[in-house]
Amino acid sequence: MAAPTPPGTRAGPAAPKPPRKRTPKAKPVGAAGPRASAKNAAPVPPAPADWPLRLTAITAAATIAVDQASKWLVVQTLDLATLRELDVIDPFLNLRMAWNQGVNFGLFSGGADIMRWVLVAIAIAVCIWVTLWVRRARPGRYARIAAGLLIGGALGNVIDRITYGAVADFLNMSLPGWTNPYSFNLADIAIFAGAIGLVLQPQPDKARDDAGKTR
Repeated sequence: MAAPTPPGTRAGPAAPKPPRKRTPKAKPVGAAGPRASAKNAAPVPPAPADWPLRLTAITAAATIAVDQASKWLVVQTLDLATLRELDVIDPFLNLRMAWNQGVNFGLFSGGADIMRWVLVAIAIAVCIWVTLWVRRARPGRYARIAAGLLIGGALGNVIDRITYGAVADFLNMSLPGWTNPYSFNLADIAIFAGAIGLVLQPQPDKARDDAGKTR
């Protein structure tokens, strides 16, 4: 039996319930997809094109500075050009002054003045070629350092040829019972070390990246 309705009131349908408010779900970062993430991400500035040459240029400049400073110290300060010989750790390391008109370690010396400019032109051409190779190939760090040693040593000897007409060689290393007839300088050492470093260079960065993608 239905309950009696109080007097003064009318029976009617029940009042509707208010709708529930839905709280929007927070979207995680990147939920809109890779395209939206790429648009919102800050642009990364491209690496400068001359970056591979910076380490090479710094190494070359340091090599030239050390080479020329050593020659000034030995030739001018110690006056080895007049003394000609100075024993340091005989016979393993001595100073023996020699004006070299040839290439490294006194090889291919000649009296013709045209040979001087031929060697200058060859050295400059090699430096240009190595610089272009570093810029295009973008080799690893050790290869860039080796290239800088080679360029710096070659240009150090070029400065001597232009200034003195010959390269100032003063280092001599011999052994007991054997006398080395040739002298050399720090630029020769840099050229030799740079050439060996380029021959034994590790795999370039670009080639390593390509090899990693194919695995």
